[in-house]
Amino acid sequence: MADIKREIERKYEGPTTGGGTGLPDLTKVSGVTGVIGKGVSELDATYYDTADQLLAAASITLRRRTGGADAGWHLKLPVSEGVRDEIHAPLSDTVPHALTSLVRSRLRDAELLPVVRLRSSRDVHHLVDDSGALLAEASVDRVRAERLSDGKGSAQWTEIEVELADDGDPAFLDKVEKKLLKAGLHRSASPSKLARALAETGAAAPARTPAPGKPPATAGDHVLAYVRAQRDALVELDPAVRRDLPDAVHRMRVATRRLRNVLRSYDGVLDRTVTDPLRDELKWLAGELAGERDQEVITRRLTASLDDLPKALRSGPVRNRLRTWSQARHSGSRRSLIEVLDGRRYLYLLAALDALVSDPPLRKAAGKKPAKVMRKAVRKDFEKLKDLVAEARGLPPGEERDLATHEARKKAKRTRYAAEAAVPALGKPAQSVAKSTKTLQKLLGDHQDSVMARDALRDLADKAQAAGESSFTYGLLYGREERQAAADESALAKAWKKAERKAAF
Repeated sequence: MADIKREIERKYEGPTTGGGTGLPDLTKVSGVTGVIGKGVSELDATYYDTADQLLAAASITLRRRTGGADAGWHLKLPVSEGVRDEIHAPLSDTVPHALTSLVRSRLRDAELLPVVRLRSSRDVHHLVDDSGALLAEASVDRVRAERLSDGKGSAQWTEIEVELADDGDPAFLDKVEKKLLKAGLHRSASPSKLARALAETGAAAPARTPAPGKPPATAGDHVLAYVRAQRDALVELDPAVRRDLPDAVHRMRVATRRLRNVLRSYDGVLDRTVTDPLRDELKWLAGELAGERDQEVITRRLTASLDDLPKALRSGPVRNRLRTWSQARHSGSRRSLIEVLDGRRYLYLLAALDALVSDPPLRKAAGKKPAKVMRKAVRKDFEKLKDLVAEARGLPPGEERDLATHEARKKAKRTRYAAEAAVPALGKPAQSVAKSTKTLQKLLGDHQDSVMARDALRDLADKAQAAGESSFTYGLLYGREERQAAADESALAKAWKKAERKAAF
């Protein structure tokens, strides 16, 4: 079973570390009342990556380390500058599946190889406050690096590492840094020991996405930039979805939908004979993500509605039944989703997106200036949206109207994403369309969420009645959902008028 720790740290080097004099005096750092030596640990770590260093290119490190208090396998995933999630697994001879699955979207079928060995003598000190509570751990690391792939090479250096204590205030690191800078140190140029080892042992530079050259100039440039960004989002969100982090499924589903819709909206730029099969696969993935996401939305909505209800109107074990119902559905949908992410079909989709970006099937319009091409695509989508909204508003309340509203919502999304892709080329007018259609999408989405919530409430009421419980509260919540749906429909008229004005650009 893997353990997860949020790691917030900074690395320093300079005359003090180079001279081997150890840690500067940190007793004068505000809030520090003691610097306690914890002794020296001998650490031996082997880092793994692919032959072309796909993990290093994404600032991901995977190592097997012995020595110290946390011997085992460590996978570090970047969160932001100086912040990483460190995922631990017990020592074993091979890389644990719990860790390789988290980097599968990066590795695909590539083999993991030992690339660098780092042996470090770590002199650890704890910075504590007047109660003895740990504020940060500061260590002097004397490192010897040995390259294990691409020939032989070695390097050695000394660095100071300061890691914030769990749940500590990141501002404390600024106070420590002030003292370190005053002592003549400076921030390390390398974000990690592995990055420095790769650079100083002469290892081949990690494979990276080519640095952008000239700004996008053609319609094709702009569309491909948007497609590339969504492809990257899919790959980057994969570990978060597997870890069941908040909102990860939703964000991955949005990236999938953005890709699918933009490929359709800009079919004048990219050949549909190539992109339509891709769109089918993206639709499949979005559908697989839907079960997990829809469950999140319904549970959150019903929980909030129940919280808002006076206690006197909560009849029976409503909260417990909602929790049990949600957990049962979440467990099943989650198992299914992980099977999808572990499957070949998903890997083939990622490979197809890579191929689309690297060798795009450009049509004649792709080489034209972007303004006319992209404006035409956005307006075309908006006209289709206009017809669907009119159809939905013209129907009487009921299932047929709900279905028509759902179709209008999907078209609002497509129009919004087409406008988003056009913003770098068209500026404020496209941004206004994206914003107004997002408002429409939200209103139409709230209506669809209410439809799903009412279906769930009927199911919960049936289960409650079968168990001999009162269904009063479920009926009350159902009525609230009906009123909210009616209010959303009333707000739609105003939002639609604004969207029509913004679309006339």
